[in-house]
Amino acid sequence: MRMATPRMARLGALAGTVSLAALVAAFLSPAGAEDTIKLPLKLPRAAFAGTPKELPEGVENVEPVPTEAQFKAALPQVPASIAQVAIKKGVTSSAKAYSGSLELITDGQKEAYEDTAVELKPKTQWVQIDLGAAKTIYAIELWHFHLEPVIFHDIVVQISNDPTFQSGVTTVFNNDKDNSSGLGAGSNREYWETNLGKVIGGRQTSGRYVRCYSRGSTYTDSLNRYTEIEVWAL
Repeated sequence: MRMATPRMARLGALAGTVSLAALVAAFLSPAGAEDTIKLPLKLPRAAFAGTPKELPEGVENVEPVPTEAQFKAALPQVPASIAQVAIKKGVTSSAKAYSGSLELITDGQKEAYEDTAVELKPKTQWVQIDLGAAKTIYAIELWHFHLEPVIFHDIVVQISNDPTFQSGVTTVFNNDKDNSSGLGAGSNREYWETNLGKVIGGRQTSGRYVRCYSRGSTYTDSLNRYTEIEVWAL
């Protein structure tokens, strides 16, 4: 007697309740496969139009700013069951907030207002989100400060299950090309801050903690600013 395979059992369960087209789709799709969608980001409003034609002094090789249509077209495909898991999660940092509170980083408010960003002291600083448990991370979306066009320096994004980031660290983004922050030289490019933020691939890394470094910007002062960080994971 021929034993029923899992796929045959699945077809049998569907028979009599669905159309022939659904039966064919069930047969052709791998068992356990999940539908995928474009990363479902909701962008804040643009605070300014266009991009400055001249780079600030000492800055070079900056990524061109995509149009919103280009940005959305380039969003990665992710599992349909993905969720934004950083919302309302706890945030710590390497320095006491100079202005604002760390809770602003995961409060869901990413519009470009003066009171939606937290400010940290100059030089290399980090903020860290505790997701509460290890998650499979597909993407991290980062908005530093997009009230006006600026470029933040030495952006390094890491994932770990160690809250001290002394072991098991995966670096998913690093544009500190001269290693001025001491975390290793990176190959990613600097970019303009806009309402599009920056989508950073999580490489399906499993981790509980997400740490983001920066080292000031081209703004009128040398403070580090964060408006919102989203972590998209299973």
